[in-house]
Amino acid sequence: MKIAAPVIAFPPQAEAVSLPALLSAAGDNLRLQILRTLAQDSYGVSELCEIFSVRQSALSHHLKILIEAGLLKRKKEGTTTFYRRALPTGPLATLHQEILLRIDDEQLSRTIEAGIARVQQQRERNSLSFFKGNLTRFRQQQELIAPWQDYSDATLQLLDRNRTGRLSRIIEIGVGEGWLLPALHERADSVLALDLSQAMLGHARAFAGHLPGIEFIHGSTGQIPETRPEADAVIANMVLHHTPEPQQVVLESARLLKAGGQLIVSELCAHDQTWAREHCGDLWLGFAPEQLQLWAEEAGLSTRANVFLAQRNGFQIQIQQFIKMTTPASEETL
Repeated sequence: MKIAAPVIAFPPQAEAVSLPALLSAAGDNLRLQILRTLAQDSYGVSELCEIFSVRQSALSHHLKILIEAGLLKRKKEGTTTFYRRALPTGPLATLHQEILLRIDDEQLSRTIEAGIARVQQQRERNSLSFFKGNLTRFRQQQELIAPWQDYSDATLQLLDRNRTGRLSRIIEIGVGEGWLLPALHERADSVLALDLSQAMLGHARAFAGHLPGIEFIHGSTGQIPETRPEADAVIANMVLHHTPEPQQVVLESARLLKAGGQLIVSELCAHDQTWAREHCGDLWLGFAPEQLQLWAEEAGLSTRANVFLAQRNGFQIQIQQFIKMTTPASEETL
């Protein structure tokens, strides 16, 4: 009996952005501050109004310009639309990336930082209210915290950014019920599905075991011998906060990659919802993006891109893409 999985619905490709539109959008101080604020999170319109003390009509006008210039993306969660920075793509990707780098060099004002703090406090209150009465259902809880489709869409988008053809090998750590395996199978000649839970591995095999080229392994990354072929990509979706030694997983993932290969990690941003330990089996209350980036750097990986998705329940998801450097970081700094 085949197990049903969520359907991945990809948004339509945006039309090419013109140079005048991009430069015009970046020529306003408030719009630059919006982009800077969205560097490591996504926000709804009302939240941005709170942060910048701006009327919704005025703010919506600026958001529309940023979207049309390809600098922002939006996603609807229930009745709320969240805005995040768009990944640089297309002919103007280099200029787009340079604009973001220059923006991120600037410090946010204390007024904006105070507004962000108020929004975060409100999110925490919303989170507790949202989960009230739902603390006994593990699988439903996981989906309430971080819907699978949200981070799987972003994972595949990052995986495909610089892919010119089929990959030789992909490793998915913590494969769970195997919902991502068909999409990975479409992109690679072989897929290694890894999970510490024999039960979860059984679900994944029942769901995707009929596909050729997928190998199911019960165990951890440390149990994969170095004699195995190196992977083009390693994917770890919502795994690290269940792992006693998350830094070790990042290190071992880097070992499994070929030079130029990519590690894509989806994780919760750091939060203080301690009930998640008891009801969802979380060992860690998310991670600061800088923490993951530091572990990656120490493992010989460089940060390539990141996406941040706010949830209406108060949690935030980060999807980070790291690339294995051809030379050690210590040599590159010489």
